[in-house]
Amino acid sequence: MFRDLLIGQYYAVSSPVHRLDPRSKILISLLLITVLFVITDFYGYAAAAAAVAGAALLGRVPLRLLLRGLRPVLFLLVLTVVLHALMSGREGHVLAALGPLVVTDEGLLLGLRMGLRLALLILVSSLLTLTTSPIELTDGLERLLGPANRIGVPVHDLAMMMTIALRFIPTLMEEADRIIKAQTARGADFQQGGPLQRVRSLVPVLVPLFVSAFRRADDLALAMEARGYRGGEGRTRFKQLRLGPRDAAAAVAALSAAAVIIWLGR
Repeated sequence: MFRDLLIGQYYAVSSPVHRLDPRSKILISLLLITVLFVITDFYGYAAAAAAVAGAALLGRVPLRLLLRGLRPVLFLLVLTVVLHALMSGREGHVLAALGPLVVTDEGLLLGLRMGLRLALLILVSSLLTLTTSPIELTDGLERLLGPANRIGVPVHDLAMMMTIALRFIPTLMEEADRIIKAQTARGADFQQGGPLQRVRSLVPVLVPLFVSAFRRADDLALAMEARGYRGGEGRTRFKQLRLGPRDAAAAVAALSAAAVIIWLGR
């Protein structure tokens, strides 16, 4: 399950999406995320899913790989649908009732919309990190947030921390998977019992995972200091970011797709 988490991983291939400026990809992702909070109709969600699938195909990211990233959060998606279906009140036609708990058609549709929105948010975020290397992501975030330097915001440090955090997600998930396998070999059982019991059984995994995370953070800090890292002031870049015609074409395509999604989803 942990290996299926895609946020923070980079899929290294050559594609038109990979060659885009990271600032373009970040802004286009933010545009799609904003659109997802605007639409309310299933036609809009279908159009948004088609846009994400088209971007994945252009980026040469296998759709099976992209959809596999939803497996770790499948329980959260189902829980979102169920909670919205149960807590949306008694508006609409009653489909099922168990004491005070009532499921209506309006509540079920609301839950499905929330579940689709959450799934698409995860897919858009995963596609951004799959097609953008951590270094490019750091440079793009720093350039976009550059004006905040004038008011004393440490933009370079913030961008570096965000990128390192994203990069450490798959590393920590792999470490958690190794810890679980090691404890399973020693007789621990993480599969028996209900959901709450399974969550409690994961508590012994958290202590060694936190110890490993702090050790990795300390090693990374020592490595950066040993290589002379002193922050972003005065640093130069080997690769300069430049917006080109392909970025303009991507922006036009993204704005057109957003307009169509909003038109279908309102």
